[in-house]
Amino acid sequence: MNEVDQLRQAMRATERTHRDVLDLSTIMREGRRVRRRRRLAGTGGVLLSMAVVVGVAVGVLGPRPPEPERQPAPAATAPTHPTATPSQDESTEEQQPVGDVVDTGIRYGSEERIFYFVQVELPQQPQVTIGLVAGRRAADGNLTSDFLANDVEGSDRRPGFHAIGYDHVGSVPTKPRVPTFGYFVGPAKRIVGTVDGRQVTARLARWSRDPQVVIFWFDPEELAPGARLDGIVARDAGGRKL
Repeated sequence: MNEVDQLRQAMRATERTHRDVLDLSTIMREGRRVRRRRRLAGTGGVLLSMAVVVGVAVGVLGPRPPEPERQPAPAATAPTHPTATPSQDESTEEQQPVGDVVDTGIRYGSEERIFYFVQVELPQQPQVTIGLVAGRRAADGNLTSDFLANDVEGSDRRPGFHAIGYDHVGSVPTKPRVPTFGYFVGPAKRIVGTVDGRQVTARLARWSRDPQVVIFWFDPEELAPGARLDGIVARDAGGRKL
């Protein structure tokens, strides 16, 4: 066995479970011992031994596998007041109904779909003070909000249609599904929506605090929740368009 074979044997003796981890101290010690022997034979052997040792050192000290990246925690976002937004499935204790709660007759087991107004605050829009909630009432009377629709500019009492709420469409759909709804200010007696060339008549209820405010919603059996209306019109008692 020559000196190079002895050095290779020393390298193999220092191998661990992970074959890329070597005992540099042992390798360098054996390398120095081989080089001392080689000095007696001439400088050519010294260069050979150094080449072997340097090659091992580069292999051990080379780039390590990259550390797994850590995903940053999601940043908190401030609440906003969009025109129509699904709310979290939570009690409405902090937002008590303003005026009467409107029953719809739409049921989800022991719960019933309801609509009611709540107060909202938009610092830059002082004439927007109310929003319409699509919620549920449990058998024990507790209220849960599913969706809040409110104006984001102008006045919430101007004549005409206001925020229209559509069921949330996405990777996490609203449960239970929310029928399309909204409110109209004026003497509306009939509200009709159009989708795919088909007309659908909404159900109406007047707000107890202001009879000019008409809450409307579409039966989910006639208009699938989330389906966008192509148009919507309100008519008075004489059939005239408002």
